[in-house]
Amino acid sequence: MEPFQQKSETRLHLSAWETEIPGLVAGFTTKNGGVSEGAFGQLNMGLHVADEEKKVLANRRILGRELHLPLNRWICGEQVHGIKVYPAGSEDAGKGSVSYDSSIPGVDGLLINATDSILGTAFFADCVPLFFVDPAARIAGIAHAGWKGTVGQIAWEMVQKLQEAGASLENVKVTVGPSISKEHYIVDDNVISYLTEEQKQKYTEEVSPHQYLLDLKNLNVDILVQSGIFRHNIEVTKYCTYRDEELFFSHRRDNGKTGRMLGFIGFAETEGVMED
Repeated sequence: MEPFQQKSETRLHLSAWETEIPGLVAGFTTKNGGVSEGAFGQLNMGLHVADEEKKVLANRRILGRELHLPLNRWICGEQVHGIKVYPAGSEDAGKGSVSYDSSIPGVDGLLINATDSILGTAFFADCVPLFFVDPAARIAGIAHAGWKGTVGQIAWEMVQKLQEAGASLENVKVTVGPSISKEHYIVDDNVISYLTEEQKQKYTEEVSPHQYLLDLKNLNVDILVQSGIFRHNIEVTKYCTYRDEELFFSHRRDNGKTGRMLGFIGFAETEGVMED
């Protein structure tokens, strides 16, 4: 069963997680329902691309209103295709939400605790979003895993940081989100050189000399299992950012000039009303 359910033109949600875990908000935006134009139309969430800043902020505010989590509760990492994971807290609320320069530097993964009503975010246009939650410990996380983050094993790093924060391996659930599928992701010898022989056999397919299809989604699943996550606690979306053009931006399909979707996970206020 597809883990992401479309709730509106702007977003997909991990509905089963949200039903199971009170207060959890988790999902992934589409490219639709915003105010950006041209190559960034419509719901570009990325401030680090050549879109108009005021339009990106308007797009972010649209989502903030829909989620009842305004920008002053969002947290954004810089995203450098690394493996650094940052345990965010309420003191970080708002970082990166209205300016890229205020993002948490050097970070591609965020941990969120239910005691803080904040939203962890990450930006995507083919790279793999990894969503994590321990329903019992009420700890969640999100990671940005392009090929560099994947072979650098940010998935393993997230698992270690989750445990340090109090999560239990047997409870942790992971969903691999919308990203480029193997059928559309060609890489060269340099990328393949980072894989083990077993990984090459399982997750690559040579299509021409020095050119290979790479299954980033399932390579991350393999790393998660090797990190101690139970396979039955890992779900993988069928959505492909390259193929599903009506829903998503794709860096490869759009030749590098495109917008960014937002992956988000966090905990909403359980009491009171939050200001927009």
